[in-house]
Amino acid sequence: MDDSFVNRAVKKAAAAYERYSDKKIREREAIIQAIRLALLGHTSEIAEMTFRETGMGVVADKVDKLLLVIGQTPGTEDLVTEVKTTDDGMTLYELSPYGVVCAVHPCNNPEATLINTTISCLAAGNAVIHCPHPRALETSKFVVDIINKAIVKACGIDGLVVLLEDASMASTQEMMAHPDVGCIVITGSDTAISHAMRADKKVIGAGPANPPVIVDESADIVRAAEDIVASTTFDNNLLCVSEKAIVVVDGVADALISQMEHCGAVYIDDMDDIVKLTETIVDEDLKPKKVFNGRTAEEIMATAGIQTGGSARLVLVNCVPEHPFACNEMLMPVVPVIRVRDFDEAMKVALEIEQGFHHTAVIHSQSIEHLNYAARTMQTSVFVKNGPAYAGIGYKNEGPCSFSIATRTGEGTVTARHFGRRRRCTLMSAFTIR
Repeated sequence: MDDSFVNRAVKKAAAAYERYSDKKIREREAIIQAIRLALLGHTSEIAEMTFRETGMGVVADKVDKLLLVIGQTPGTEDLVTEVKTTDDGMTLYELSPYGVVCAVHPCNNPEATLINTTISCLAAGNAVIHCPHPRALETSKFVVDIINKAIVKACGIDGLVVLLEDASMASTQEMMAHPDVGCIVITGSDTAISHAMRADKKVIGAGPANPPVIVDESADIVRAAEDIVASTTFDNNLLCVSEKAIVVVDGVADALISQMEHCGAVYIDDMDDIVKLTETIVDEDLKPKKVFNGRTAEEIMATAGIQTGGSARLVLVNCVPEHPFACNEMLMPVVPVIRVRDFDEAMKVALEIEQGFHHTAVIHSQSIEHLNYAARTMQTSVFVKNGPAYAGIGYKNEGPCSFSIATRTGEGTVTARHFGRRRRCTLMSAFTIR
Protein backbone atom coordinates (compact mmCIF):
# COMPACT_ATOMS: atom_id res chain seq x y z
CA MET A 1 0.00 0.00 0.00
CA ASP A 2 1.07 3.60 -0.56
CA ASP A 3 2.23 5.71 2.38
CA SER A 4 -0.89 7.88 2.53
CA PHE A 5 -2.29 9.70 5.55
CA VAL A 6 -4.82 6.90 5.84
CA ASN A 7 -2.36 4.01 5.71
CA ARG A 8 -0.02 5.65 8.21
CA ALA A 9 -2.92 6.27 10.58
CA VAL A 10 -4.22 2.71 10.33
CA LYS A 11 -0.75 1.20 10.73
CA LYS A 12 -0.15 3.27 13.86
CA ALA A 13 -3.54 2.40 15.39
CA ALA A 14 -3.23 -1.29 14.54
CA ALA A 15 0.18 -1.53 16.20
CA ALA A 16 -1.17 0.19 19.31
CA TYR A 17 -4.18 -2.13 19.36
CA GLU A 18 -1.91 -5.18 19.36
CA ARG A 19 -0.27 -3.91 22.55
CA TYR A 20 -3.57 -2.80 24.09
CA SER A 21 -5.24 -6.18 23.48
CA ASP A 22 -3.08 -7.68 26.23
CA LYS A 23 -4.44 -5.26 28.84
CA LYS A 24 -6.87 -6.51 31.46
CA ILE A 25 -10.23 -4.85 31.99
CA ARG A 26 -9.04 -3.09 35.13
CA GLU A 27 -6.07 -1.73 33.17
CA ARG A 28 -8.39 -0.37 30.47
CA GLU A 29 -10.40 1.35 33.16
CA ALA A 30 -7.27 2.90 34.69
CA ILE A 31 -6.33 4.31 31.27
CA ILE A 32 -9.83 5.76 30.83
CA GLN A 33 -9.66 7.37 34.24
CA ALA A 34 -6.32 8.95 33.29
CA ILE A 35 -7.93 10.37 30.16
CA ARG A 36 -10.85 11.79 32.14
CA LEU A 37 -8.53 13.50 34.61
CA ALA A 38 -6.32 14.93 31.86
CA LEU A 39 -9.26 16.38 29.96
CA LEU A 40 -10.84 17.93 33.05
CA GLY A 41 -7.95 20.37 33.24
CA HIS A 42 -8.62 21.69 29.73
CA THR A 43 -12.42 21.99 29.41
CA SER A 44 -12.51 25.79 29.18
CA GLU A 45 -9.65 25.85 26.71
CA ILE A 46 -11.24 23.20 24.50
CA ALA A 47 -14.62 24.95 24.61
CA GLU A 48 -13.10 28.29 23.61
CA MET A 49 -11.09 26.69 20.80
CA THR A 50 -14.19 24.91 19.50
CA PHE A 51 -16.15 28.15 19.48
CA ARG A 52 -13.40 30.05 17.68
CA GLU A 53 -12.86 27.36 15.05
CA THR A 54 -16.49 26.46 14.32
CA GLY A 55 -18.05 29.86 14.99
CA MET A 56 -21.02 28.14 16.59
CA GLY A 57 -22.67 27.87 19.97
CA VAL A 58 -21.97 29.15 23.48
CA VAL A 59 -18.64 28.64 25.26
CA ALA A 60 -20.17 28.03 28.71
CA ASP A 61 -22.53 25.41 27.28
CA LYS A 62 -19.66 23.71 25.50
CA VAL A 63 -17.87 23.45 28.85
CA ASP A 64 -20.97 21.73 30.24
CA LYS A 65 -21.02 19.33 27.29
CA LEU A 66 -17.38 18.45 27.89
CA LEU A 67 -17.97 17.89 31.60
CA LEU A 68 -20.92 15.69 30.68
CA VAL A 69 -18.99 13.40 28.34
CA ILE A 70 -15.93 13.28 30.58
CA GLY A 71 -17.94 12.42 33.68
CA GLN A 72 -20.88 10.37 32.43
CA THR A 73 -19.70 8.37 29.43
CA PRO A 74 -19.79 4.75 30.63
CA GLY A 75 -16.48 2.91 30.78
CA THR A 76 -15.76 -0.80 31.16
CA GLU A 77 -18.72 -1.23 33.52
CA ASP A 78 -20.90 -1.08 30.39
CA LEU A 79 -19.50 -4.37 29.07
CA VAL A 80 -22.20 -6.82 30.08
CA THR A 81 -21.39 -10.52 30.48
CA GLU A 82 -24.28 -12.96 30.07
CA VAL A 83 -24.33 -16.56 31.28
CA LYS A 84 -26.93 -19.28 30.76
CA THR A 85 -26.69 -22.68 32.42
CA THR A 86 -28.72 -25.80 31.65
CA ASP A 87 -28.49 -29.49 32.55
CA ASP A 88 -26.09 -29.86 29.61
CA GLY A 89 -23.58 -27.19 30.59
CA MET A 90 -22.91 -23.47 30.37
CA THR A 91 -23.14 -20.89 27.61
CA LEU A 92 -21.22 -17.64 28.03
CA TYR A 93 -21.69 -14.41 26.06
CA GLU A 94 -18.99 -11.73 26.18
CA LEU A 95 -18.00 -8.70 24.15
CA SER A 96 -14.71 -8.68 22.25
CA PRO A 97 -13.17 -5.67 20.45
CA TYR A 98 -13.36 -5.10 16.71
CA GLY A 99 -9.76 -3.88 16.62
CA VAL A 100 -9.46 -0.52 14.88
CA VAL A 101 -12.55 1.71 14.85
CA CYS A 102 -13.02 4.56 12.36
CA ALA A 103 -15.04 7.42 13.90
CA VAL A 104 -16.47 10.08 11.58
CA HIS A 105 -17.64 13.20 13.41
CA PRO A 106 -20.05 16.11 12.86
CA CYS A 107 -19.30 19.82 13.27
CA ASN A 108 -22.11 20.68 15.70
CA ASN A 109 -20.74 18.68 18.66
CA PRO A 110 -17.21 17.83 17.47
CA GLU A 111 -15.19 17.51 20.66
CA ALA A 112 -17.94 16.15 22.89
CA THR A 113 -18.56 13.41 20.31
CA LEU A 114 -14.83 12.71 19.94
CA ILE A 115 -14.32 12.29 23.69
CA ASN A 116 -17.49 10.27 24.13
CA THR A 117 -16.51 7.92 21.30
CA THR A 118 -12.92 7.59 22.53
CA ILE A 119 -13.95 6.46 26.01
CA SER A 120 -16.49 4.01 24.59
CA CYS A 121 -14.06 2.51 22.07
CA LEU A 122 -11.21 2.12 24.56
CA ALA A 123 -13.53 0.62 27.18
CA ALA A 124 -14.49 -2.07 24.66
CA GLY A 125 -10.80 -2.77 23.95
CA ASN A 126 -10.39 -1.04 20.58
CA ALA A 127 -8.06 1.53 19.10
CA VAL A 128 -9.80 4.43 17.37
CA ILE A 129 -9.03 6.70 14.42
CA HIS A 130 -10.97 9.96 14.41
CA CYS A 131 -11.99 11.60 11.14
CA PRO A 132 -12.84 15.14 12.26
CA HIS A 133 -15.06 17.64 10.53
CA PRO A 134 -12.86 20.17 8.66
CA ARG A 135 -14.40 22.98 10.71
CA ALA A 136 -13.04 21.39 13.92
CA LEU A 137 -9.69 20.00 12.77
CA GLU A 138 -7.33 22.07 14.90
CA THR A 139 -9.36 21.65 18.09
CA SER A 140 -9.61 17.91 17.44
CA LYS A 141 -5.82 17.73 17.13
CA PHE A 142 -5.48 19.47 20.47
CA VAL A 143 -7.93 17.10 22.20
CA VAL A 144 -6.37 13.95 20.73
CA ASP A 145 -2.93 15.15 21.83
CA ILE A 146 -4.16 15.52 25.43
CA ILE A 147 -5.71 12.05 25.28
CA ASN A 148 -2.60 10.41 23.85
CA LYS A 149 -0.27 12.01 26.39
CA ALA A 150 -2.52 10.66 29.16
CA ILE A 151 -2.49 7.17 27.62
CA VAL A 152 1.28 7.11 27.18
CA LYS A 153 1.76 8.24 30.77
CA ALA A 154 -0.68 5.59 32.02
CA CYS A 155 0.50 2.58 30.03
CA GLY A 156 3.23 3.53 27.55
CA ILE A 157 1.16 2.83 24.43
CA ASP A 158 1.35 5.49 21.70
CA GLY A 159 -1.15 5.65 18.85
CA LEU A 160 -4.15 4.09 20.55
CA VAL A 161 -6.13 7.19 19.58
CA VAL A 162 -5.23 8.63 16.17
CA LEU A 163 -6.45 11.69 14.29
CA LEU A 164 -6.72 11.62 10.50
CA GLU A 165 -5.12 15.00 9.82
CA ASP A 166 -6.31 15.08 6.22
CA ALA A 167 -9.96 15.90 6.93
CA SER A 168 -11.06 15.59 3.31
CA MET A 169 -14.03 13.50 2.25
CA ALA A 170 -11.78 11.38 0.02
CA SER A 171 -9.51 10.42 2.92
CA THR A 172 -12.48 9.71 5.18
CA GLN A 173 -13.99 7.40 2.56
CA GLU A 174 -10.63 5.68 2.09
CA MET A 175 -10.39 5.20 5.85
CA MET A 176 -13.86 3.65 6.07
CA ALA A 177 -12.99 1.20 3.28
CA HIS A 178 -9.57 0.25 4.67
CA PRO A 179 -9.33 -3.54 5.19
CA ASP A 180 -7.70 -3.17 8.61
CA VAL A 181 -10.58 -1.08 10.00
CA GLY A 182 -13.06 -3.38 11.73
CA CYS A 183 -15.86 -0.99 12.68
CA ILE A 184 -17.18 2.42 11.60
CA VAL A 185 -19.14 4.85 13.75
CA ILE A 186 -20.45 7.77 11.74
CA THR A 187 -22.69 10.75 12.43
CA GLY A 188 -24.06 12.29 9.25
CA SER A 189 -26.66 12.31 6.52
CA ASP A 190 -28.39 9.19 5.24
CA THR A 191 -26.17 9.45 2.15
CA ALA A 192 -22.99 9.45 4.24
CA ILE A 193 -24.17 6.49 6.31
CA SER A 194 -25.16 4.55 3.18
CA HIS A 195 -21.65 5.11 1.84
CA ALA A 196 -20.18 3.76 5.09
CA MET A 197 -22.38 0.68 4.84
CA ARG A 198 -20.87 -0.11 1.44
CA ALA A 199 -17.54 -0.66 3.21
CA ASP A 200 -18.84 -4.14 4.13
CA LYS A 201 -18.07 -4.05 7.86
CA LYS A 202 -19.79 -3.23 11.14
CA VAL A 203 -21.35 0.25 10.96
CA ILE A 204 -22.89 2.26 13.79
CA GLY A 205 -24.86 4.93 11.97
CA ALA A 206 -26.16 8.09 13.67
CA GLY A 207 -28.46 9.70 11.13
CA PRO A 208 -30.35 12.98 10.83
CA ALA A 209 -32.84 14.29 13.37
CA ASN A 210 -35.68 16.77 13.70
CA PRO A 211 -37.10 16.34 17.21
CA PRO A 212 -40.64 17.60 17.89
CA VAL A 213 -42.04 18.37 21.33
CA ILE A 214 -45.76 17.87 22.01
CA VAL A 215 -47.50 19.98 24.65
CA ASP A 216 -51.05 18.84 25.36
CA GLU A 217 -53.87 20.45 27.32
CA SER A 218 -52.93 18.64 30.56
CA ALA A 219 -49.28 19.74 30.60
CA ASP A 220 -47.63 21.68 33.40
CA ILE A 221 -47.22 24.80 31.27
CA VAL A 222 -44.67 26.54 33.49
CA ARG A 223 -42.43 23.50 33.58
CA ALA A 224 -42.87 22.83 29.86
CA ALA A 225 -41.91 26.41 28.98
CA GLU A 226 -38.84 26.39 31.20
CA ASP A 227 -37.67 23.02 29.91
CA ILE A 228 -38.15 23.84 26.23
CA VAL A 229 -36.41 27.22 26.47
CA ALA A 230 -33.52 25.71 28.43
CA SER A 231 -33.01 22.89 25.95
CA THR A 232 -33.49 24.84 22.70
CA THR A 233 -31.13 27.63 23.80
CA PHE A 234 -28.44 25.29 25.15
CA ASP A 235 -25.41 25.85 22.88
CA ASN A 236 -27.83 27.73 20.59
CA ASN A 237 -29.71 24.52 19.73
CA LEU A 238 -26.74 22.62 18.28
CA LEU A 239 -27.58 19.37 20.08
CA CYS A 240 -29.20 16.91 17.70
CA VAL A 241 -31.61 15.83 20.45
CA SER A 242 -32.85 19.34 21.34
CA GLU A 243 -36.41 20.28 20.47
CA LYS A 244 -36.62 21.62 16.90
CA ALA A 245 -40.38 22.20 16.67
CA ILE A 246 -43.19 22.77 19.20
CA VAL A 247 -46.56 21.13 18.55
CA VAL A 248 -49.05 22.55 21.04
CA VAL A 249 -52.77 22.04 21.56
CA ASP A 250 -54.46 25.33 20.75
CA GLY A 251 -56.24 25.59 24.11
CA VAL A 252 -52.90 26.07 25.94
CA ALA A 253 -50.82 27.59 23.15
CA ASP A 254 -51.14 31.21 24.28
CA ALA A 255 -50.30 30.31 27.86
CA LEU A 256 -47.24 28.33 26.73
CA ILE A 257 -45.99 31.14 24.50
CA SER A 258 -46.53 33.72 27.24
CA GLN A 259 -44.59 31.63 29.75
CA MET A 260 -41.78 31.05 27.26
CA GLU A 261 -41.58 34.82 26.73
CA HIS A 262 -41.06 35.14 30.48
CA CYS A 263 -38.13 32.75 30.03
CA GLY A 264 -36.50 34.91 27.35
CA ALA A 265 -38.21 33.91 24.11
CA VAL A 266 -39.64 36.30 21.53
CA TYR A 267 -42.71 35.28 19.51
CA ILE A 268 -43.21 36.24 15.87
CA ASP A 269 -46.59 35.95 14.20
CA ASP A 270 -46.50 38.99 11.92
CA MET A 271 -46.39 37.69 8.34
CA ASP A 272 -43.94 40.34 7.12
CA ASP A 273 -41.50 39.46 9.90
CA ILE A 274 -41.90 35.74 9.24
CA VAL A 275 -41.10 36.30 5.56
CA LYS A 276 -38.04 38.42 6.39
CA LEU A 277 -36.74 35.84 8.84
CA THR A 278 -37.36 32.99 6.39
CA GLU A 279 -35.56 34.75 3.57
CA THR A 280 -32.64 35.47 5.89
CA ILE A 281 -31.93 31.98 7.23
CA VAL A 282 -33.36 29.68 4.52
CA ASP A 283 -31.78 29.33 1.07
CA GLU A 284 -33.42 28.95 -2.34
CA ASP A 285 -33.64 25.17 -1.83
CA LEU A 286 -35.63 25.78 1.37
CA LYS A 287 -32.76 24.48 3.50
CA PRO A 288 -31.23 26.31 6.49
CA LYS A 289 -28.20 28.44 5.71
CA LYS A 290 -25.30 26.86 7.60
CA VAL A 291 -23.76 30.24 8.35
CA PHE A 292 -26.52 30.72 10.95
CA ASN A 293 -26.01 27.35 12.67
CA GLY A 294 -25.35 27.90 16.37
CA ARG A 295 -25.67 31.69 16.13
CA THR A 296 -27.52 33.63 18.83
CA ALA A 297 -31.16 34.66 18.50
CA GLU A 298 -30.13 38.32 18.61
CA GLU A 299 -27.60 37.92 15.79
CA ILE A 300 -30.16 36.15 13.62
CA MET A 301 -32.89 38.70 14.25
CA ALA A 302 -30.55 41.64 13.70
CA THR A 303 -29.47 40.20 10.35
CA ALA A 304 -33.14 39.82 9.41
CA GLY A 305 -33.79 43.43 10.43
CA ILE A 306 -36.32 42.54 13.13
CA GLN A 307 -36.30 44.40 16.45
CA THR A 308 -36.39 42.29 19.63
CA GLY A 309 -35.51 44.67 22.46
CA GLY A 310 -32.03 43.21 22.76
CA SER A 311 -32.56 40.28 25.17
CA ALA A 312 -34.04 37.43 23.12
CA ARG A 313 -32.62 33.98 23.83
CA LEU A 314 -35.00 32.13 21.54
CA VAL A 315 -37.15 33.00 18.51
CA LEU A 316 -40.57 31.33 18.37
CA VAL A 317 -42.30 31.50 14.98
CA ASN A 318 -45.98 30.88 14.27
CA CYS A 319 -45.82 28.24 11.52
CA VAL A 320 -47.66 25.56 9.62
CA PRO A 321 -46.13 22.04 9.56
CA GLU A 322 -45.05 22.51 5.94
CA HIS A 323 -42.87 25.56 6.67
CA PRO A 324 -39.08 25.07 6.19
CA PHE A 325 -38.53 25.85 9.89
CA ALA A 326 -40.59 22.76 10.75
CA CYS A 327 -39.34 20.50 7.97
CA ASN A 328 -35.63 20.99 8.64
CA GLU A 329 -33.25 20.54 11.54
CA MET A 330 -32.38 24.23 11.84
CA LEU A 331 -29.58 23.90 14.46
CA MET A 332 -30.23 27.44 15.68
CA PRO A 333 -32.44 29.07 18.36
CA VAL A 334 -35.32 29.55 15.92
CA VAL A 335 -38.18 27.18 16.70
CA PRO A 336 -41.55 26.92 14.95
CA VAL A 337 -44.77 26.77 16.98
CA ILE A 338 -47.52 24.70 15.35
CA ARG A 339 -50.99 24.97 16.86
CA VAL A 340 -53.27 21.92 16.65
CA ARG A 341 -56.84 21.16 17.69
CA ASP A 342 -56.20 18.22 20.00
CA PHE A 343 -53.78 15.46 20.98
CA ASP A 344 -54.68 13.28 18.00
CA GLU A 345 -53.73 16.04 15.59
CA ALA A 346 -50.62 16.75 17.64
CA MET A 347 -49.47 13.16 17.15
CA LYS A 348 -50.10 13.34 13.41
CA VAL A 349 -48.14 16.57 13.04
CA ALA A 350 -45.29 15.41 15.31
CA LEU A 351 -44.85 12.27 13.21
CA GLU A 352 -44.71 14.38 10.04
CA ILE A 353 -42.08 16.67 11.53
CA GLU A 354 -39.96 13.80 12.90
CA GLN A 355 -40.03 12.27 9.37
CA GLY A 356 -39.36 8.72 10.44
CA PHE A 357 -35.78 9.44 11.51
CA HIS A 358 -36.54 7.55 14.77
CA HIS A 359 -34.18 9.91 16.57
CA THR A 360 -35.74 11.99 19.39
CA ALA A 361 -39.16 13.18 20.52
CA VAL A 362 -40.47 14.90 23.65
CA ILE A 363 -43.88 15.25 25.28
CA HIS A 364 -45.24 17.37 28.11
CA SER A 365 -48.44 15.87 29.49
CA GLN A 366 -50.02 14.71 32.73
CA SER A 367 -52.03 12.06 30.89
CA ILE A 368 -50.62 8.55 31.30
CA GLU A 369 -52.57 7.50 28.23
CA HIS A 370 -51.04 10.27 26.13
CA LEU A 371 -47.53 9.62 27.46
CA ASN A 372 -47.70 5.92 26.67
CA TYR A 373 -49.37 6.34 23.29
CA ALA A 374 -46.83 8.95 22.16
CA ALA A 375 -43.87 6.82 23.24
CA ARG A 376 -45.20 3.76 21.41
CA THR A 377 -46.21 5.68 18.31
CA MET A 378 -43.14 7.88 17.83
CA GLN A 379 -40.72 4.91 18.05
CA THR A 380 -37.73 7.22 18.55
CA SER A 381 -34.36 6.16 19.94
CA VAL A 382 -34.63 8.90 22.59
CA PHE A 383 -38.01 9.77 24.09
CA VAL A 384 -38.32 12.27 26.94
CA LYS A 385 -41.46 12.71 29.06
CA ASN A 386 -41.98 15.94 31.01
CA GLY A 387 -38.40 17.15 30.78
CA PRO A 388 -35.92 18.92 28.51
CA ALA A 389 -34.80 16.91 25.51
CA TYR A 390 -31.16 16.95 26.56
CA ALA A 391 -32.05 14.83 29.59
CA GLY A 392 -32.29 11.98 27.08
CA ILE A 393 -28.50 11.93 26.66
CA GLY A 394 -27.70 12.39 30.36
CA TYR A 395 -27.42 16.17 30.73
CA LYS A 396 -28.76 17.30 34.12
CA ASN A 397 -29.74 13.69 34.56
CA GLU A 398 -27.56 10.98 36.07
CA GLY A 399 -28.11 8.58 33.19
CA PRO A 400 -25.30 7.38 30.92
CA CYS A 401 -24.13 9.90 28.34
CA SER A 402 -24.12 9.24 24.61
CA PHE A 403 -23.41 11.67 21.77
CA SER A 404 -24.03 9.15 19.01
CA ILE A 405 -27.69 8.25 18.49
CA ALA A 406 -27.58 5.31 16.10
CA THR A 407 -30.89 5.64 14.33
CA ARG A 408 -30.05 4.00 11.02
CA THR A 409 -28.44 0.89 12.46
CA GLY A 410 -30.62 0.52 15.53
CA GLU A 411 -28.26 0.72 18.49
CA GLY A 412 -29.90 3.91 19.77
CA THR A 413 -27.79 5.71 22.37
CA VAL A 414 -24.33 4.26 21.80
CA THR A 415 -22.05 3.22 24.67
CA ALA A 416 -19.06 0.90 25.11
CA ARG A 417 -21.05 -2.30 24.68
CA HIS A 418 -21.87 -1.35 21.08
CA PHE A 419 -18.17 -1.32 20.16
CA GLY A 420 -17.77 -4.99 21.02
CA ARG A 421 -18.63 -8.12 19.04
CA ARG A 422 -20.99 -10.39 21.00
CA ARG A 423 -19.36 -13.82 21.16
CA ARG A 424 -20.76 -17.10 22.42
CA CYS A 425 -18.73 -19.78 24.15
CA THR A 426 -20.27 -23.12 25.21
CA LEU A 427 -18.85 -25.58 27.76
CA MET A 428 -20.57 -28.97 27.82
CA SER A 429 -21.32 -31.01 30.94
CA ALA A 430 -19.82 -28.55 33.43
CA PHE A 431 -20.42 -25.48 35.59
CA THR A 432 -24.04 -26.33 36.31
CA ILE A 433 -24.24 -26.41 40.10
CA ARG A 434 -28.00 -26.21 40.69
